[in-house]
Amino acid sequence: MKYYSRRFIKPEHLNPANALFGGQLLSWIDEEAAIFAACQMNSQSIVTKIISEINFMTPARQGDVIEFGLALISAGVSSITVCCEVRNKATRLPVVTIDKMIFVNVDENGLPKPHGMRANAA
Repeated sequence: MKYYSRRFIKPEHLNPANALFGGQLLSWIDEEAAIFAACQMNSQSIVTKIISEINFMTPARQGDVIEFGLALISAGVSSITVCCEVRNKATRLPVVTIDKMIFVNVDENGLPKPHGMRANAA
């Protein structure tokens, strides 16, 4: 798995328990994974279809730097499947893991269309 970007946890990202708010993290994950998927499919017209179980492992706190790891699992005709791990940069402990995220390449009507990537690439 390669780690593609990092975020600094600031006070406005915290929940009442002084840990990173899960909704904020999920928004970042969807954005990072969509960028990764779009680059793999060479397309900017993609949608998130499925995000599997989200496993919150350890909290991220104010001042932590987290990094987003993504890997291609498989490619179909119009979709790709990736996995994601967010980890604390300093400790390398996982903050969140997601086993499966599926992104679909769509046309101007929002219908699936082939992306041109080799099927079942990994």
